[in-house]
Amino acid sequence: MVVFDPKDKLARWFHPAEEDLKEGADYTLLDQHGDMSRICWGQVLEMRPHDSLVYTFTVKPLNGAMTTVRWTLEDAAGGTRLTLAHEGIEQAAGEAAFMMLSALDAGWDQHFGRLRQEAKALVEA
Repeated sequence: MVVFDPKDKLARWFHPAEEDLKEGADYTLLDQHGDMSRICWGQVLEMRPHDSLVYTFTVKPLNGAMTTVRWTLEDAAGGTRLTLAHEGIEQAAGEAAFMMLSALDAGWDQHFGRLRQEAKALVEA
């Protein structure tokens, strides 16, 4: 079973997790800027270290409807290409899909900004 310890890495740029992420297991991520309440949750579908992470994802406004998030890492000239695909939002959000897409896009942009800062700090260390 693949396990990822988010306590010292994931929480720096994304959200703290209640427990280590495990393939095939449910997960809960917490709101680190508020009261540490549940912010998003789902199930880890696939974990391939250095290659990909796939999980179902929902938030309160989706009322339990699940979407799928896929992170893929690939070798690229001078480094690594990270691709994020967040699928199923249209089906999950219905008429509110545009508003949900806008909110999630803004959130992903913030997370990528923090991830870039973390990566830069590692390179400079």
